Amino acid sequence: MIEVENVSKWFGDFQVLDDCSTQVDKGQVVVVCGPSGSGKSTLVKCVNGLEPFQEGIITVNGVSVGAEDTNLPKLRSQIGMVFQNFELFPHMTVLENICLSQMKVLKREKDEAEERGMKLLDRVDLIDQAAKHPAHLSGGQAQRVAIARALAMDPIAMLFDEPTSALDPEMINEVLDVMVTLAQEGMTMMVITHEMGFAKQVADRVVFMDEGRIEDDAGKDEFFGEPRGGRARLFLSKILTH
Repeated sequence: MIEVENVSKWFGDFQVLDDCSTQVDKGQVVVVCGPSGSGKSTLVKCVNGLEPFQEGIITVNGVSVGAEDTNLPKLRSQIGMVFQNFELFPHMTVLENICLSQMKVLKREKDEAEERGMKLLDRVDLIDQAAKHPAHLSGGQAQRVAIARALAMDPIAMLFDEPTSALDPEMINEVLDVMVTLAQEGMTMMVITHEMGFAKQVADRVVFMDEGRIEDDAGKDEFFGEPRGGRARLFLSKILTH
């Protein structure tokens, strides 16, 4: 579903991605982890064309992301993206946030979009919040709305960029529970997260990045049992100790 081949990227003279290769098969959950500044978010943003890259090839469902003739808006409409800070429109209600892209991009009628939106709000246990504005939601609720908004586009894959890092501790599980359900239902997912409990529960593979490189790419049992890279072992020793 997602294939990354020898991808490198620079911001000016600074190389942020260095010859990165990995893949996510249909129905797989791949967790991407690593220290801050390792290139995780940049890699995921390259997958749906939010960030351009200078070398290598990324294909999503057979479509080359970096090709000049690729219709990026159409490709992005097929890839759900959930950001760290929700990115909901503050002047719109929860339901309006979920309906907007359906109506603008998928050309759904308002009634159809609202019906789909309410079903998804029910799925993330927020149907009673439909008429509220984002400012009146908790962080966990806002992130679940963001997930529902992404799902409303009927994506072939979902990308998550540290979806719980901006949340209070008690709100993290309500978001992770939704993500676990998606994984169990067979959604193809690429997830940047430090929530190693989530990785142990649902990941098929774990990708570890450091200084712009993919240092480890292994099945979760292998990764947590005996990660190949010394840097990965150090990372795990720090985040699993407490």
